[in-house]
Amino acid sequence: MTFYIVDVFAVGKYTGNQLAVFTGDGVGELSDSQMQRIAKEMNYSETTFIPSTEMREGGYDVRIFTPEQELPFAGHPTLGTAYIIQQEIVKNPVDQVNLNLKVGQIPVTLHYAGESVEWLWMQQKTPTFGQGFSADKIASVLNLDVSEIDSRFPIEEVSTGVPFIIVPVKTLEAIKRIKVNKDKYFELIEKTQAKAILVFCPETYSPENNLNVRMFAGYLGVPEDPATGSANGCLAGYLVEYSYFGSAPIDLRVEQGYEIGRPSLLLLKAQRGKQGIEVSVGGKVILVAKGEFV
Repeated sequence: MTFYIVDVFAVGKYTGNQLAVFTGDGVGELSDSQMQRIAKEMNYSETTFIPSTEMREGGYDVRIFTPEQELPFAGHPTLGTAYIIQQEIVKNPVDQVNLNLKVGQIPVTLHYAGESVEWLWMQQKTPTFGQGFSADKIASVLNLDVSEIDSRFPIEEVSTGVPFIIVPVKTLEAIKRIKVNKDKYFELIEKTQAKAILVFCPETYSPENNLNVRMFAGYLGVPEDPATGSANGCLAGYLVEYSYFGSAPIDLRVEQGYEIGRPSLLLLKAQRGKQGIEVSVGGKVILVAKGEFV
């Protein structure tokens, strides 16, 4: 099998979120347990597998695994795998690549600068909103004071395929100090659909960005993720639902990963449509390595 390592939502080489993508004849012969063991061996936030280079129903079948379990959808694996499909399987400039994931078919659009892919955008499923949480409960999980939670907006589960607990915080200084209390975190998620927490604030490291984000998912084997497309898609839906920036559609630059030395940039667009809130998440993908799995 051939594998590729790409940096997704990168601001340059060796930034963003690392992804391993496996393709080749051997991938289709792997069992679920073998894919899981390989994902554990790679030990990135996610590893993806393309079982066949042939299209099915207009898209390419893709499986996504964290070190601990398979996911029906995830953001940076979707963009990174679409990039590899275009570069290594299609090998021609195309405007769109569709991925057949467990959550359904996800379209990824590609934008070029000359012959090079400059930006990739994925359209996520319509967000759904779930269970709410008290500020004191979440503050104790994050080791923050309750007063540092922005009480103007709810703490709530949101999903565009994978659910996240969205937490609004007032300041970057508070975001920097977060240290997840593992015991309280695992106690919390025993009774929640969401197993991961996204925290955001309107203060940023880079003045051209609009929000700073951190995402914690110890249950999935990812103590902190440097760039999370699925969680930021949920955030985009949340921002529109609760008019965080007013009632207009959003078009934002979101930074993530600064606190763990992997600065990342995610582009978010969302607006209310006839079928609900429409969410798109975009970013850059950079190829950093290619190898053979023996």
